[in-house]
Amino acid sequence: MFHADKWAAVFLSSAGKDSQGAFLCFKSLVPYLKDIEGALFGREDAVKLEKMLRRSAEKAGITEITPDVEYAIRFICLLVERKYFKYADLLLEKIEHTMDKRNGILSITVETAIPMDSDYEKNFAQMIKEKTGAAELKMKTSVKPRLLGGYMLRCDDYYIDASLKGQVDQMKADLCGGCYV
Repeated sequence: MFHADKWAAVFLSSAGKDSQGAFLCFKSLVPYLKDIEGALFGREDAVKLEKMLRRSAEKAGITEITPDVEYAIRFICLLVERKYFKYADLLLEKIEHTMDKRNGILSITVETAIPMDSDYEKNFAQMIKEKTGAAELKMKTSVKPRLLGGYMLRCDDYYIDASLKGQVDQMKADLCGGCYV
């Protein structure tokens, strides 16, 4: 079983002060590896991969093998050796999320019934930053007409349903008193 949270914690603690650079390198190398045909796993593939990664680093615009680049390369090889490279995208997501939390960056998803205009989106983002105390906000928006009106906000495992559909469903449940219609 792969524990992405634990691997992300190991990546960040081992990378130390260079974690941002190591993460960016890791993130830039993963797409090159996905283009390789066949599965990557085991010690032999990890050894071959290290050479390929150094060449891929050059293709990705990395001109010098700095400590953070070296760390990213060795970490990817470890994932391959342990047969966990297939989880690289999940791991990247976890690392970025953890780094964002450390830096006071809040990631949210907002679903609305109709597209938000740019002024409303800016005001909404500013309100969320003020209410949460976040230094910065990463906001993804999507349009879901099924909401009928209002919005649904998601942040990690927490969500606020301020949609018209959610209110109608709640009224239905309240009026029905738990009956099944």
